[in-house]
Amino acid sequence: MWIKVCGVRDLETARQLAELKVDAIGLNFYASSPRVVSIDIAEAISKSISRDVSRVGVFVNHPIREVEIIASRCQLDLIQLHGDEPPAYLADLQRRLPHLRFIRAWRMNKDRLKSLKLYLDECRNWNGRLAACLIDAHVGGMYGGSGKTVPWGRLATDYQTTVWPPLILAGGLKPDNIAEAISVSRPWGVDVASGVESAPGVKNLDLVHAFIEKARSAERALKPQPIEANSAPADEARQSG
Repeated sequence: MWIKVCGVRDLETARQLAELKVDAIGLNFYASSPRVVSIDIAEAISKSISRDVSRVGVFVNHPIREVEIIASRCQLDLIQLHGDEPPAYLADLQRRLPHLRFIRAWRMNKDRLKSLKLYLDECRNWNGRLAACLIDAHVGGMYGGSGKTVPWGRLATDYQTTVWPPLILAGGLKPDNIAEAISVSRPWGVDVASGVESAPGVKNLDLVHAFIEKARSAERALKPQPIEANSAPADEARQSG
């Protein structure tokens, strides 16, 4: 289970998250977010933590040149597009930043992901490539960070896992509900922000630790357990002998 903690704003928190072995941290450059981080601090964070932790830059309708500059300065590994960027924008960024991977955030509404299907179809026409799709809750006037959950059952039904990019689940996740969310939606990865905070933008390391433990445990519960060679039912053992 790939686990990303988003909205990291200070060096000490980033170091502590790395020690907890999160897979990725999100550095949010959207000026209207309570979790926005300055480029200078993001650059310092990136230089201070292990390369085992992926640096994900979160952008909302930024000019392409600005994304290029930030990605270079902050040594980003992934770009997360969380606004209204069209497939042509994604394709242009990939031509300019071919060494990076890209995540497309999508706010799930009542159209049962029909709009996402159209977007992904158009991406193929533009030769746009996505490392993953992040599904968040749709809340009018907000680009994520609302604390609202996605309808996990409907997501599990509608997300075309075998055809579309790997699924990252976001939206209202926290230690109390992450096991159920994983069990129902079966994502490739999960993304958390407000669900592990003591205040907007302030991460609570105890909550982060609990979230990670429960997410890892839920992932293990989904995997079929190997059958021991000597644990075959008695009838089968007799037949094989």
